[in-house]
Amino acid sequence: MTPRDADDGSSNGPAASRWSDLDRPPLNATALRRGLVRPDGLWSALDVVQRTGSTNAYLVAAAEAGRAAEGAVLIAEEQTAARGRLDRRWTAPARSGLFFSVLLRPAEVPVARWGWLPLLTGVAVATGLARSAGVDTALKWPNDLLVTVGGEERKAGGILVERAGNDGVVIGVGINVTLRADELPVPQAGSLALADAVSTDRDTLLRAVLRSLEDWYGRWRAAGGDPAVGGLQEAYAAGCATLGRRVRAELPGDRSLIGEAVAVDGDGRLVLATREGVQEPVGAGDIVHLRPA
Repeated sequence: MTPRDADDGSSNGPAASRWSDLDRPPLNATALRRGLVRPDGLWSALDVVQRTGSTNAYLVAAAEAGRAAEGAVLIAEEQTAARGRLDRRWTAPARSGLFFSVLLRPAEVPVARWGWLPLLTGVAVATGLARSAGVDTALKWPNDLLVTVGGEERKAGGILVERAGNDGVVIGVGINVTLRADELPVPQAGSLALADAVSTDRDTLLRAVLRSLEDWYGRWRAAGGDPAVGGLQEAYAAGCATLGRRVRAELPGDRSLIGEAVAVDGDGRLVLATREGVQEPVGAGDIVHLRPA
């Protein structure tokens, strides 16, 4: 996999753009490869581009064309057409965060259990950021990363999982690292810096997150995707800010469901207890945390 940069056709980008904001130095691709790409490890290739439309879109296309192996990592300093769940746009200034995608091929795991991958990634990212940034990152089911800014929960990151052919999955991660208050796209957004992170060194953060993802993915594969055996289900429940809350689930077909989030079941679905005394699992939808009545 040799992605080309949208600026000038190289993975290094024009020299003038690399240091346009001295508070946001570029990632060190050479050092990242040295620290993460090993013969016996998961990560097989690592590329950094200055700008691309979407790391997920590029990596999905590369995987389907046979140009990327499992463990390929693509990182962009800036994305011009980044997407979140439900085709939402994700925008951030260049070098203000971590925007990357990875290709996995979990052949040992039944496809029915692949729904755990966004939750697994959330656990891995939260674990890595706790170690490297000193920030307590909570998980909003199924794919949001929350931090506390001024006593309020704010979204600082998100996860997008897409199929790549019959046997591949591309996982995209976006994390706001140094985004300032005047740069927030919406008032509900946050960043590691605004959450008083002890470190905003993106090289350090990325190494910690990818090592954590390698660890959790290895455990999950070794357990055949069973979230209980590998400890994933327990870890996710412990870090999930949605559990124990009254929520509204916006479901496909313009339906909505209100209830208390009481569990994440063995299939990774969020279980809501409604006023009617029914426990209903939600496998897809948008979750809104409601204020206590």
